[in-house]
Amino acid sequence: MAQQLPVVELVGRTADEGLLAQQDDLPEAVGLPESIPQWSGRRGVVAAGATMTGVTLVGGIGLAILGGVSAITGGLGLGEVVELGAGVGLAGTHWGWVHVAELTANGVENRRHSEVVDRRRLWLESIEPYTRYEVSTTVGDDGSISIVRVRRRAIPTGDGKFTFRREVVSTEVHSADEPAAEVTERAELLRREAAIETEREREAYRVAADAYETALLHSHDEQSQLAAKRAASEALSERINTNLRDPPLVE
Repeated sequence: MAQQLPVVELVGRTADEGLLAQQDDLPEAVGLPESIPQWSGRRGVVAAGATMTGVTLVGGIGLAILGGVSAITGGLGLGEVVELGAGVGLAGTHWGWVHVAELTANGVENRRHSEVVDRRRLWLESIEPYTRYEVSTTVGDDGSISIVRVRRRAIPTGDGKFTFRREVVSTEVHSADEPAAEVTERAELLRREAAIETEREREAYRVAADAYETALLHSHDEQSQLAAKRAASEALSERINTNLRDPPLVE
């Protein structure tokens, strides 16, 4: 299991746009992004791209074969070189038409639904980069119930972005013969613990983020980012030390 990064390393980052497509990685608490309505002409554009892919592949192979045959029978001249080059080029780039079609359709949809695109961007920006804990249950073929404890770990992705990585922390399997009340009580206990751990992660992030943002506002030199990160670390360290000196009451 990979170690969690210090929360300070995640301060100042925004959610990666890849989460819009990889929605299985999203914590349940943040919900799902608003979907962009599909353009009615999308299917036709994608179909045209697929057709062009086939045409360029077949045409490219045909030109390459024609150029090769001509070179063998009549010698390698300018015409044969052009045929061979064009054939290889068409065959080698035939998949590009699929990407062109997708980009075209996506561009049309984004322009037609720019307000939805803006709301999706704001939704991403609203997600804070701290780790969440979740508990869920699944039922086996034999009627057993598995209580699965999952960690949605926040990790940086470069360019000031972050994403989530799903990690199974533990799995408890309870047979079908166990009393339902006991299994339910155990699941609820783990859910409460997950909520407490998530809140602890959120508080640690907010302490560091508040200190970082305050320091950044008052820094104007080229070392401002470093100074803000140091301020965030100091604030988080002080919070940890305070808890050690005066630990919270435990039920």
